[in-house]
Amino acid sequence: MKDIGKFQAWLAQTRANFLLLAVFLVAIGLAYSAKYYPGQDFSWLNAILILAGTVSAHISVNLFNELSDYYTKIDFLTKRTPFSGGSGMLIQGKTKPRQVKAAAIGTLLFTAGTGAYFTFTAHWSIAVISIIGAFTIVFYTSILAKVLLGELFAGLALGTLVVIGSFIAMTGTAGAGLFQLVPLEVWLVSIPPGILTSLLLLLNEFPDVEADREGGRNHLVIKFGKKISAGLYTAGMVITFLILLLLPLLGIASYWLFLALIPLPVAFKASQIALKQGEDTEKLMPAMGMNVMVVLGTDLLIAVAVLLQLQ
Repeated sequence: MKDIGKFQAWLAQTRANFLLLAVFLVAIGLAYSAKYYPGQDFSWLNAILILAGTVSAHISVNLFNELSDYYTKIDFLTKRTPFSGGSGMLIQGKTKPRQVKAAAIGTLLFTAGTGAYFTFTAHWSIAVISIIGAFTIVFYTSILAKVLLGELFAGLALGTLVVIGSFIAMTGTAGAGLFQLVPLEVWLVSIPPGILTSLLLLLNEFPDVEADREGGRNHLVIKFGKKISAGLYTAGMVITFLILLLLPLLGIASYWLFLALIPLPVAFKASQIALKQGEDTEKLMPAMGMNVMVVLGTDLLIAVAVLLQLQ
């Protein structure tokens, strides 16, 4: 294996190549805040703080996951792919557990700080979103991934609630009612990114089933097997793109949202491979790559679709 330096090791450990997910989710919320409050001064400082807090949360959960995989010996059993199996930096000695733990806690505290700031400056609901996010970060591997709730909470904490939270943090006022504050369009459009985050995690669990089972996890792929899980993955993709198709047709969202349907053929191909080749990790690998493209591409195109509506 090619030797890498400390900086590259930390990039691998934080899963830096997946952090674009947080960026695109925040972009959706920020774009909607500009759309629905066009006369309100757009605070770039707040936008940067929201983005920094969200990326920090993503880094934190990745680092806590690395620690858990190391201590439960999953890291020693898994066969790594570009999309699953962790970074392996701890077992290679590139980083030390105490360093990773310190970084995980530090990024969590920074995220909590940004959440507290927007709770007091924007709206009380940010505290609820922050608590759900912190719970997911800290207890994903020790609790949620053992009781079939890992995929659900991942979709909430690093999907739907990021879009909603970013919107509220930019537009919230203390006295506003939650459903008065967030338009129906924003609520409904936030659902597909949440499903996609769950599906990103779900498909990436396929190669790690045996190692995860040995490590005490009990996620959906372990519980239901790869065949049924591939069906769940496909159903999730259908629901995601059906929502994106129907919202403009029902007059709830702009027809610009159809841009987010562009990755649909790739999603179809990924689902087809998952259904046919889910048991074979090597043959599943192209679908895992396509899955990342669909998730990031769809989230980005949703944000672009909203930005195109700005006058």
